[in-house]
Amino acid sequence: MELTTIVLAVAAIAGLYMAWNIGANDVANAMGTSVGSGALTLRGAIIVAAIFEFGGAMLAGGTVTKTIRRGIVDMDALGGDPMVIAIGMTCCLIAAALWLNIATYAGWPVSTTHSIVGAVMGFGLIAGGFEAVNWSMMVKIAASWIISPLLGGFLGYFGFVFIKNRILNVHRPLLALRGWGPIMVFPIFAILALSVLFKGLKPLKLDLGLGSSLGIAVAVGLLASILSVPLLRRATRLASEDKDEHSYRAERVFLVLQVMTACFVAFAHGSNDVANAVGPMAAVFGATSGQLGAEVAVPYRVLLIGALGIVVGLATYGYKIMATIGKKITELTPSRGFAAEFGAATTIVMASKLGLPVSTTHTLVGAVIGVGFARGIGAINARVVSGIIASWFITVPFTAILAAGLFLIGRLWLP
Repeated sequence: MELTTIVLAVAAIAGLYMAWNIGANDVANAMGTSVGSGALTLRGAIIVAAIFEFGGAMLAGGTVTKTIRRGIVDMDALGGDPMVIAIGMTCCLIAAALWLNIATYAGWPVSTTHSIVGAVMGFGLIAGGFEAVNWSMMVKIAASWIISPLLGGFLGYFGFVFIKNRILNVHRPLLALRGWGPIMVFPIFAILALSVLFKGLKPLKLDLGLGSSLGIAVAVGLLASILSVPLLRRATRLASEDKDEHSYRAERVFLVLQVMTACFVAFAHGSNDVANAVGPMAAVFGATSGQLGAEVAVPYRVLLIGALGIVVGLATYGYKIMATIGKKITELTPSRGFAAEFGAATTIVMASKLGLPVSTTHTLVGAVIGVGFARGIGAINARVVSGIIASWFITVPFTAILAAGLFLIGRLWLP
């Protein structure tokens, strides 16, 4: 059997394994707040993920991927040998997938992108030396370990403080929600619209300018706010003066809002990150066919395979990460879960436009921690949080060392 055939077969298997692990870890942490708060059952989360991950991937998914991920490695420094690229990227896929599998087993939500970046860095160091790695990019990624959770935590904290003080803790929460609801709906839909416009449409070459995006987002927010008025009046109709009944029904309204947020998060993830599962595999295919250019097309059938692998990963092994995000960091209710998801979505949209390399995983975890702090430091499980943070710092060096070791073995097959 030819070496090219062996490399292609291994890359295909590794790509599917990577997709499975992205579902088990990355998608699971996005759905974790909804499942932990009771807004969605595990089955409901799988259905939402299946529909909106597929929708994001197939309607606005990344049809093109850079051969060397994120500009981490200078391809010219690798000598231009297509088999070196093919074997190296296959090793990167395996290393990143193995780390995601280990992290999922331990219940650690980690960044898929950082896993890939670390693996490519390790491969680049062995194949091209110290000069082959773009160290300025690595510094930005390291900075994002601090920026992402802090921004998410800040917005999650103040979002829940606002909900708690203005709605949940007043004498009649339903009346307060009736008044504040339409005002809250405006930024919710405006921000979520921006998340689609900034991130979801870029792969379709419809990357709108700031002015156009803001105009559309404001229009969407205003329309949603107007339409929410009669719906909120019906949902908050007074049937009792009992404070507990008011609080229970107010949480039910936040449950609906959180499900909506989860749908947007899943769509945005599918439009951007499904290609992460198959992008390195496409790079291998491009290298073996002699396409060493900057871009390699990812066929829709390959994106479909990636999306399928992700949904299967969520369904079969995502429960560990969902338990960590939804239950182990802090206790979540629909209002708390909504504040965390909305804080994370807002942070990601702002960071995307500012060009900050933030991690969706790190941002969402930070938002959940921020919501926990809003209830008091005693509401945070410090042991779980310290384990998660440690796993973030381990990710890049672990995958770098593993990919480097795998490549040292793999290049023994080179003629």
